[in-house]
Amino acid sequence: MTAIPTYHYPQQGKLTVLGAGESGVGTAILAQQKGFDVWVSDSGIIAEPYKSQLRTAGIAFEEGAHTADKILASDIVVKSPGIPNTVAIVRQLRAQRIPVIAEIEFAAQYTDAKLICITGSNGKSTTTMLTWHILSRGGLNVGLAGNIGKSFALQVATADYDYYVLELSSFMLDDMEYFRADVAVLLNITSDHLDRYDYKLENYIDSKFRIIRNQRADDLFIYCADDPLTLEGLKKHKPSAKTLPISLMQQFEAGAYLQGNNLVINIPPQERFVMDIHELSLQGKHNVYNNMASGLVAKAQELRNASMKESMGSFKNIPHRLEFVACIAGVNYINDSKATNVNAVWYALESLAPQIVLIMGGVDKGNDYEMLRDLVRTKVRAIVCIGKDNSRIYDSLEEDAQIIVNSSSMRDAVEIASHLAKKGDTVLLSPACASFDWFKNFEDRGDQFKEAVMNL
Repeated sequence: MTAIPTYHYPQQGKLTVLGAGESGVGTAILAQQKGFDVWVSDSGIIAEPYKSQLRTAGIAFEEGAHTADKILASDIVVKSPGIPNTVAIVRQLRAQRIPVIAEIEFAAQYTDAKLICITGSNGKSTTTMLTWHILSRGGLNVGLAGNIGKSFALQVATADYDYYVLELSSFMLDDMEYFRADVAVLLNITSDHLDRYDYKLENYIDSKFRIIRNQRADDLFIYCADDPLTLEGLKKHKPSAKTLPISLMQQFEAGAYLQGNNLVINIPPQERFVMDIHELSLQGKHNVYNNMASGLVAKAQELRNASMKESMGSFKNIPHRLEFVACIAGVNYINDSKATNVNAVWYALESLAPQIVLIMGGVDKGNDYEMLRDLVRTKVRAIVCIGKDNSRIYDSLEEDAQIIVNSSSMRDAVEIASHLAKKGDTVLLSPACASFDWFKNFEDRGDQFKEAVMNL
């Protein structure tokens, strides 16, 4: 087991949790278990299952508002990653030097499990799930948490895992100070969420590199040697941990790389792992990178090659990420609602054969669609726009797309796409945008797509 780092935060007193979702309620239960005087505040309406958990635990809460005086009387505050640091109550807390931290940072204080942490602009959910799948199938006692699965804090309070695989968003990393990853994985960096980073790419890069903060020489840092923004960040952020690169273009003494059609994973003095990429359950160039990262994590835990190969060949992808929905009248329908940025859409288009009817649009986060132009020109039959304002998609892709049309709802978009598609085509929902203009979240968007497809 890893040594728990020192966390310079109050270990007793009044603790307020801001946000009563999965992470917030889990934090409240763990904090209560550790002897804090806990209170939960959510400016929105708390979902009934979470209210029930809080009531059962006897934890006080408010909804529909933040009572500032009560929050500012806290000794420590744990906030939801969805709450920006720019909101008034967070700024007031910081002005009064009251610690405001993330659930992951708070919960990590109370476990000696090995923490395998995965971030990146794209592919982190798939890689996190794949890593958990390989490790658990390999016989390790491993939990799954972070931006996916059940609350990390709740699992620390109620379970006893030897390892955790944690998917970490940049928002989570922003609120961590003393947290240390035993294994840190940075898959890639592309322009995303720049609205939370003053529209400065360098701020977003800095945020992603917080994953290596506090690492030591005997820890591991896995990164993509083919990713230009990661390489740019490495000029400023020098890892203390042992580095293991992944690449489709270079070969390394220690790392993961391609040799012909073989994925090679090598961490001397262990036995090399070799697997034909056509035997991987997840296909496409981006998924080779994902398998390289997950495979390196597994090999570093000394899993057997036979177990790794079986797991990498049997894994099924997560919902809303290139999820096959149905084949209707010879047309395949694919749900990629989790593709909330341009790079994720590029990966989706790259992994599919022409011809594609692409459903995209929503709340634009400052997207640059330039990188899609070649794929749209060569693979996309038509674009069907969803969302309130898709002027940037028109401005950027009008010259490259054969057809661009608007829709009035997801059902309307699917019906239009079904008429535009021909036998052998793929209708792909891959929005490149946030969902909250028409939908509750990306899951709701994907679920509505699947429902509309099944109603054709």
